[in-house]
Amino acid sequence: MKITDELIDYIADLSRLHMSDEEKKKAEDDLTDVLNYVEKLNELDTAGMPEMSHPFENVNCFREDVVTNSDKCDELLANAPDRKDRYFKVFKVVE
Repeated sequence: MKITDELIDYIADLSRLHMSDEEKKKAEDDLTDVLNYVEKLNELDTAGMPEMSHPFENVNCFREDVVTNSDKCDELLANAPDRKDRYFKVFKVVE
């Protein structure tokens, strides 16, 4: 695919970018480099390679959800400017 001035103008318009002539030339060179690299990747023999969405096989590597501070209500409310029982007391914001 050939990168033309019209294509650069179209991409800039879609991106809502105002580009100078120098920036357009640099964008054209950069996009040409990207397309050349992709063409080079297409030369690789990928027969027999499994399809994958990402290169890592980690699946659901989340930690267990363990409650660690459930009985620390008094410590949590110690610095509260005002409290009522086991809750923060705040100004009324809705009439």
